[in-house]
Amino acid sequence: MKIWVDADACPVVIKEILFRAAQRTKTLMTLVANQVVRIPPSPYISFLRVTQGFDEADNEIVRRLNSGDLVITGDIPLAADVIEKDGIALNPRGELYTKENIKDRLTMRDFMETMRSSGLEIGGGPPPLNNTDRQVFANQLDKLLTKAKL
Repeated sequence: MKIWVDADACPVVIKEILFRAAQRTKTLMTLVANQVVRIPPSPYISFLRVTQGFDEADNEIVRRLNSGDLVITGDIPLAADVIEKDGIALNPRGELYTKENIKDRLTMRDFMETMRSSGLEIGGGPPPLNNTDRQVFANQLDKLLTKAKL
């Protein structure tokens, strides 16, 4: 298993958890973004910069993804593409996207986008990550990495 991180929108605290996990488990991880992202020196952690443009990082992740790879993203369409390629998609709050739940997530995302584009004021997105969110993410990540090493 290799870890791919949709790094443009990944919270710093989640990146830090990922850096420690990749180092501890000796798992290769690549952060993909269209702007420079600082990474610690490690033989297991790399950064790939893509050109500016809509979904460039997402498209690059999907192109390079192998079956069984883990992608960290809050982007639901990217998560759907990952699942389609038999990858594993985990969001920064520790929610695992699956074949069973991704269609509902896409439908809700599209519905909310339609509401916003029609001029309705919809609440301003999810609340900031809290300690519980971080712990849920770290636990889910640890489970996935442990399972991959077996």
